[in-house]
Amino acid sequence: MGDTDLYLYGVVHAGRRLPAALGGVGSPPGELRLVTTGAIAAVVSAAPAVLHARRRDLLAHRDLLLALAAAGRPVLPMRFGSVAPDEATVRQQLAASAAAHRESLERVAGRFEMNVRVDVAQDGAADVRLGESVAAGLNRRARHAAREVTDDLAALAVESAGCPAGNDCVRSTSFLVDAKRQDAFRAAADRLAARHQGAVVLRVTGPLPCYSFVTEDPVTPGAA
Repeated sequence: MGDTDLYLYGVVHAGRRLPAALGGVGSPPGELRLVTTGAIAAVVSAAPAVLHARRRDLLAHRDLLLALAAAGRPVLPMRFGSVAPDEATVRQQLAASAAAHRESLERVAGRFEMNVRVDVAQDGAADVRLGESVAAGLNRRARHAAREVTDDLAALAVESAGCPAGNDCVRSTSFLVDAKRQDAFRAAADRLAARHQGAVVLRVTGPLPCYSFVTEDPVTPGAA
């Protein structure tokens, strides 16, 4: 990477105070700063000479975004490994999409992303050896439970977005949830998990930065 390359974390309102106790990716950790254009700013640090998906750097990226999103403060997150060639490029792209960024920041303000993964219960999966008809019945039961879970939790969210599912995953959905409804959302997920115990297992992850509700990267990154 070049000497002027900037590592990108996300877009926030201009003047946003950055977490003093956190650093960025790289070794030693990159010093965080804002690149500001009008009312919005990108959170950046100098890009390390070589960037690998090491645990320390993955955690540094994640922890900074979680700190920026604490208490529902708005941030438009970038994916790990996003790099821009220089500050001028960042400013240009921020300016080009300033209105969209302000609208997106307003949309996620006071809200979190909560991901709910619905997996086939392990006891049910173990019974697949009993035959294809039994397996089909277990899968139908799991899909029915997943639909009910998704519909019930959607009623507590502003909106939802489907996510890629794995081998044993029936459905994975992210929900945009008001911070003040976070406890009610988790309580509802616990009730649904108990109701469908034996058919599916619910895995709730969050609060998360609102990755699934930012329609495009706030700044178009270069190759890492």
